[in-house]
Amino acid sequence: MSHVSSHSPHGQSPLRTVQVLGGGSAGSCAHVRSLTSGLVARGVRVTVCAPTEADHAYDFTGVGAEHVHVPRRNDPASVAALRAVCGDADLVHAHGLHAALRAALVLSGRRVPLVVTWHTRPYAEGARAHLLRALERRVAKAASVVLGSSSDLVDRARSRGARDARLAAVALPARRRGGDAAREGADGLRPKARAELGTTDRPLLMAVGSLDRHRGYDTLLDATRAWRRLDPVPLLVIAGEGPLRGALQRRIENEGLPVRLIGRRDDIGELLAAADLALLPGCPESRSLFAQEALHARVPLVAAVTGGVPELVGDAAELVPHGDPQALAEAVTALLADPDRCERLKDRGTLQAATWPTEDETVAQVLSVYDELTRPLPLP
Repeated sequence: MSHVSSHSPHGQSPLRTVQVLGGGSAGSCAHVRSLTSGLVARGVRVTVCAPTEADHAYDFTGVGAEHVHVPRRNDPASVAALRAVCGDADLVHAHGLHAALRAALVLSGRRVPLVVTWHTRPYAEGARAHLLRALERRVAKAASVVLGSSSDLVDRARSRGARDARLAAVALPARRRGGDAAREGADGLRPKARAELGTTDRPLLMAVGSLDRHRGYDTLLDATRAWRRLDPVPLLVIAGEGPLRGALQRRIENEGLPVRLIGRRDDIGELLAAADLALLPGCPESRSLFAQEALHARVPLVAAVTGGVPELVGDAAELVPHGDPQALAEAVTALLADPDRCERLKDRGTLQAATWPTEDETVAQVLSVYDELTRPLPLP
């Protein structure tokens, strides 16, 4: 447990914090739930401002937070709702660019410290890239401290004018991680999961993530064409929902690709444990939850080099150039033919996962930042 103070600057009542989520990627929502649980356990009052569907999915109230529904929109009612909640906060902590922009707006002119965590690297092209840079600059300059979940995000925050940018400890939450008992249970469920997916006698490849254009699914589908020559033909299962669902499904049917889209699932741990390989063709999140889950579950991972992925996985994954279907196909084919290499990757994955911060360390770091920012100035 951290021994950092959880009291307000006046040393009387508990520290009052507001956690602000925008759209809320899986990574940032899981992080806020884990953080909230640890902060509440240390006597901090936490209010989470997020859309109601995020609370339904991540149960912030279940770990002791007050939840206030704030839609992702920037209309006056949403901004007013956020302003009302932040009115009596000792500190506001926003997660992601969208949430940070709104928090900076409602805190303008107030002396409430703003902490911002950047979990993902946003993409934009053309005129939108200029707008994105301007928004990032505004957020970086408004924040008392920017926490980046990978070194490249810390560098990005500094280049945008952040006064204080630091590498964040961001743990994989225990409920997403599973332990030895969960792995043993998954081993028992493995035949059932494989039978359900139709892969009792063929290799099972697994990818997870929202079906959007930054996840590299087109590259992944291109790569599956090469696997059709293998005997038996591996089956790629993709779990997730998103705007590309229709287009991906049409490609799979028109080109006869060995791929199944299975939608959003609550049993990713069991499905992953049943897989022969985990595939990450692209990832906007700096600390991919799926990559971490794969290494914890001892499933060999093939990942494209994007953002913070190399820093996260080290030598515990087969890394391939981003957007290169041939390299991806060759890496998968080679691993399926080399059980010894797969075993070495599993062992490296276990070692790499042991270097990641724990939930306790994550909470301790954040609480020390809060303490720094809310500590009363010494009298002259």
